[in-house]
Amino acid sequence: MPDSPDPSSMARPPGLVCDFCGERVPSVRRVALDQGYERLQTPHKERYACAACSERKERERLGLRR
Repeated sequence: MPDSPDPSSMARPPGLVCDFCGERVPSVRRVALDQGYERLQTPHKERYACAACSERKERERLGLRR
């Protein structure tokens, strides 16, 4: 009887998954601001965003979109 393939050895599609929208993309971003940004001081799970989610989050942070 043939061995079952090891799931960890199976090929995955190229790219990374955005933690916000779940899309698989070629690259992700993580931005941490240094002044008054609590994420540098408070323990948390690091999250990575695709370009579109990163830009949306930046607009929200700047108050340009709610």
